[in-house]
Amino acid sequence: MDLPFFSIIVPTYRRPQALARCLQALMEADYPLTSMEVIVVDDGSPTPPDAVVREAAERLPVRLAPKDHAGPAAARNHGAELAKGDCLAFVDDDCRPSPGWLKSMAGTLAETPVCAVTGRTENVLRQNLFSQASQTLISFLYEYYNSDPTRARFLTSNNMVISADLFRQIGGFDTSFPRAAGEDRELCDRLVADGQPVVYMADAVVYHAHELSLLSFLRQHFNYGRAAHRFHRLRAERSRGRIEFESFRFYRSLLGRAFKEQKGWEALTMMILLGLTQIATGLGFLREGLVELNLRPSTRYP
Repeated sequence: MDLPFFSIIVPTYRRPQALARCLQALMEADYPLTSMEVIVVDDGSPTPPDAVVREAAERLPVRLAPKDHAGPAAARNHGAELAKGDCLAFVDDDCRPSPGWLKSMAGTLAETPVCAVTGRTENVLRQNLFSQASQTLISFLYEYYNSDPTRARFLTSNNMVISADLFRQIGGFDTSFPRAAGEDRELCDRLVADGQPVVYMADAVVYHAHELSLLSFLRQHFNYGRAAHRFHRLRAERSRGRIEFESFRFYRSLLGRAFKEQKGWEALTMMILLGLTQIATGLGFLREGLVELNLRPSTRYP
C-alpha cells in the first residue's frame, strides 16, 4: 500500500507544555517522517511557542504558522491553506495521538481515498470526574451517531483526517464558530448533506488531557449549547426546515451510559454529571436564542 502524505495541523493557543507533549507523541508515530509534515498554527498566543516548535524540529518535520487570534476553526483553515499533503490530519494541542493513529487512518483512506475519517478519543485524566464525564458524553455520541462506521454522522476535530481536495471542496471549517465548539459538528453535517463519505475508525486513537474544574466543566458545556444553537440554525437554513431536537430516547440512552462502565455511587455520580452537561448545554442554547431575538443588547456571536 502506498502511504499517503499527511499534513498534520495542530492549532494551539497559550498551551506550550501541552503542545510539547503532542509533538512528542507525533515523533513516536509508527509512520515514516518522510510521509508527513506538521503545521503548528499559533492562534495569536501572547507568547508564541517558538522554542517548543524549534526543539521539536530537531526530530520532526514541523513548522510554526502564526496568525491573529480568531479561534480554532480559523486556525485549522489557515493550516490547510499552507498544507502540501494529499490528506489533512487534525489534532488538538492537548491531545497525544497513539503511535498507530496515522497508519490506521491511512488504511481507511486506501479503501476510500476521498472521504473524512474520525477516530476514537480517550480521556487520560481518569481521576478528574469532570474530564471523564465530558469524555463519556463524547463516547456516547460516537456510539449513537456512528452505529454504522461506514456512514458516520459525528466527528471531532481533535481526531480527524480528510482528503485535502474534499476539505477545500466543502469549504473547510465555518469560521463563524469562534470557540472549540460546534465547528466540527457543522463540518460533518455539511459533508453528510453533500453525500460525502464519513467513516468512523475506532482503531485510530487519540489520548485527550483536558483538565476541568466544576466551573470550567459547566462553562464548556454552556459554550457547546451556544454553538449548538448556531449549528441547528445553519442546518435548518440549509434544509429549509425547522430546528429539530433530539428524541427522548437520546437523553434516556445518554443517562443510561453512566451505568455501562461504572457501578453504584460512581455510576450515579456520572449520571448526575451527564445530566449537568445537558442542563448547561440547554442554557447556552437558550442564551443564543434570546440574543438572536434581540432580547439582549447585542446580537453579535462573540
